Parts: sequence; structure tokens; C-alpha cells
Amino acid sequence: MGEPVVLEGLVTTLNDDGGINAAPMGPHVDRELTQFTLKPFQGSRTLQNLLEHPEGVFHVVDDVELLARCAVGRTPAVLATQPATSVQGHVLQDACRWYEFRARSIDTSQPRAVIDCEIVAQGRLREFWGFNRAKHAVLEASILATRVTLLSAEEIREQMRALATIVEKTAGDQERRAFEFLTEYIEGRL
Repeated sequence: MGEPVVLEGLVTTLNDDGGINAAPMGPHVDRELTQFTLKPFQGSRTLQNLLEHPEGVFHVVDDVELLARCAVGRTPAVLATQPATSVQGHVLQDACRWYEFRARSIDTSQPRAVIDCEIVAQGRLREFWGFNRAKHAVLEASILATRVTLLSAEEIREQMRALATIVEKTAGDQERRAFEFLTEYIEGRL
């Protein structure tokens, strides 16, 4: 089985009004992807939704523009989805793979809740595009954008400069747009 690893992706859950919440998350997964552990922050919409309705869908995606927007709460108004097959929820149509899950346990005693999840259905919509350094740089910039209140401005700017070099050398249009969006977002909050 091996040691769990963090697999970055998007989790969709249902809001009280039936709308879709899409949030980047890096669950700790086993290599066989039969179960995983989510660790959302207290007060997050994802945690609130899972406490009310303990199921959702985890997506493996390679659209870093969507990931960047969801990371900072600027999810597109309309997400292309299809109904989930085994849980009440939605599958993102542009995901590479998806994993419908049910929470087996939820521990809210720490600043980050610990939610052990069982995968109840899964599917593949298309092949993963492949590794690209700019996509990974945007992923790291997305994480930095969620930490603007936790890290110093100097530390964030230093990391963003290093990531910008990677984006300049290896990005396509989507990665450039996503990185520019995150740079503007971060600078507006520092």
C-alpha cells in the first residue's frame, strides 16, 4: 500500500441552496486510490458542506486556470458538470479523473479538520495532459494566494519571483493567464 501522498485537485460539494462549491484540495491518498483524507480549514465552505452532507467528488484536473480561480474564491459562475453516479453531487466535465466519496469520519478538534473518506465510484473522462513546469508553478502560486495572511509579503514575493521565471520559460496561454491573475490577486492583498 505504501505511504500516503498528497494529490492536488478540486473537490466539489453541495451548498445548502443546491449550488456547487469547488475548492482546491490536496487530500492524502493511498497509491491505489481506494480512500483518502481531506484536511479542510475550520470555517471553510467545503467543511461546512461536508458536515451537512458528508459526500462529494474529488477531481484530478490539469486546468490550472480553473484551479487558480477556485483557490481564491473566484470560481466561474457556471461550471460544466454532469450528475455524480453514486452520491448527491456533480462531476466536472473537464476533469481528467473523478472520485465520488463519502466521509466515514469527521474530526473537527484541530484547526484543520480531518475527514477520512471512502471512494464509492470513480471514472476517467480524458487523459491527463502531462507534466509542465508552468502548470506546477501556477499550482504553487495558487497555494501562496491562499496564504497571504499567513506568510510575510517578502516571502510571498520572493517565491512568486522564482515561480515567474518558470512560467516565463515554459508556459502556454492558459498558464500565463492563470499566473497573471494570481499575481494581481496576491499584490492586491499584500
